[in-house]
Amino acid sequence: MSSNLVKGTAVLSIGLFLSKALGLLYVIPLYAMVGKENLGLYQYAYIPYNIMLSFAISGMPIAVSKFVSKYNALGDYETGRRLFKSSLGIMIGTGIASFLILFFLAEPMAHMVIADDEQVFSIDEIAGVIRWVSFALIVVPFMSLTRGFFQGYQQFTPTAVSQLLEQIVRILFVLAGVYVVIHFMEESPRTAISFAVFAAFIGALAGLAILGYYWKKEKPEFDRLLQSSRHASGASLKDMYRELIVYIFPIVLVGLANPLFQFVDMITFNRAMSSIGLAAVSDGQLAMLNFTTHKIVMIPVMIGTAFSMALIPIVTGYFTTGNRPAMTRALDQTYQIVAFLTFPMVIGLMILSGEFYHLLFEQDPVGADILRAYAPTSILFALYTVTGSILQAIDRHKWIVLNLLIGLFLKLALNIPLIKLFEAEGAILATVIGYGVAVLMNIMVASRALDYRSSMVTRRLLLILIFNAVMALASWLTLKGLRLFGPADTKGDAFLYILVTAAVGAVVYAVISFKSGLAQKLFGDRLKRLTDKLGL
Repeated sequence: MSSNLVKGTAVLSIGLFLSKALGLLYVIPLYAMVGKENLGLYQYAYIPYNIMLSFAISGMPIAVSKFVSKYNALGDYETGRRLFKSSLGIMIGTGIASFLILFFLAEPMAHMVIADDEQVFSIDEIAGVIRWVSFALIVVPFMSLTRGFFQGYQQFTPTAVSQLLEQIVRILFVLAGVYVVIHFMEESPRTAISFAVFAAFIGALAGLAILGYYWKKEKPEFDRLLQSSRHASGASLKDMYRELIVYIFPIVLVGLANPLFQFVDMITFNRAMSSIGLAAVSDGQLAMLNFTTHKIVMIPVMIGTAFSMALIPIVTGYFTTGNRPAMTRALDQTYQIVAFLTFPMVIGLMILSGEFYHLLFEQDPVGADILRAYAPTSILFALYTVTGSILQAIDRHKWIVLNLLIGLFLKLALNIPLIKLFEAEGAILATVIGYGVAVLMNIMVASRALDYRSSMVTRRLLLILIFNAVMALASWLTLKGLRLFGPADTKGDAFLYILVTAAVGAVVYAVISFKSGLAQKLFGDRLKRLTDKLGL
């Protein structure tokens, strides 16, 4: 496997992990300041925003990453550079247009959400937060395209650092802004939330600033490569965009998958709950599903996201040059590492769901149950981003569209009936079915297109499942032992139970992984040399 894929994935994983961790941890003080009953308003802003952002970006960052990588592999640095310069203007235009659309459609969207007078929030409140968050659309598309250009050169640090800084600035603005609005301006928590969602715009400015720093730093090298370009394709911008359009639509759908599934919940959940007489608790459970537990569940997904960002330019290079053996090795390693890292995270969330929800939010059996049921979907989320990226890299774009539409149709068709039967768990089950079908079809298409078969991967995945079963048993017994001393009644107790249980699980998993040699085989020679020195 290419060392660039390992390095790129490691850099992106660290950046994404820190960003996701901060994005989860800041909810604790925010939850304390605005209260459980008001936090749901926050998630109503971000689902429409994420959908509109996907349309504003239109898959351009990843498409440009793939395009630049493809032509760089051919020694043509000029073509990718010309496309990047032209695309910047387009991103500015689509950003402004999407901002205006979301701003003026905020009220109609709010009407779609409200299904019953017993719900907690008003149309004006929901429309207000959507309008405030829409300002970020002016900046984010431009910033995302610049990240894509760096990734096309297989430089992943600018993306990771800018994402982290963007998150830090956004969180500081959220917490400081909410505190000032509530304690100094003496406004309501709901007014504070409207102010807080504007932080997405401030954070984006910070992320753009750090990308400007990296651009200034790396531009001499980019210019040197441009001068050494062996030949230019001579393609006109029209021809380049014609090629780019082939990439864009499926990329948009891959990015839209999770927001679209959430949007289905957003427009159907309240109506389904109202129809069974549960309108009074509908907003609260939807907030748990689409905001509080979703933030936790997305932590394991960062592994798949990091791989998808690193895979596209690297596998595209292999595909363009016809290097099938290298591409097969990359896929082997990707599937194994995603499973090796996401499975134990998911099991940990399921076993410690009550303690995690108590630590981050409050002691709530309903929230804990939703988290326990929702956690396994992160495996499907991660696999979808990875398999979708593989199909993009090998130019199987129509299958990305078809597979997602089938999965989304199943979600839409099953959501209301399953919610009526199982409430929030019904919405989760519909998501599992929709995503599961899409992932399975992606894998089948990729395997057929590449004639990819790997009994070694199957054996390794079985071994990983066995190791996770051992780890799960050790963790479960540890937690049961801790509970003999009493339940985790305080956040301190919850933190202690998580720390001890996770430590035992991690040690068990690490020991059996190292002793079996699996970890060394997955992560390469450097880890093997380290473990040899340690006698593992």
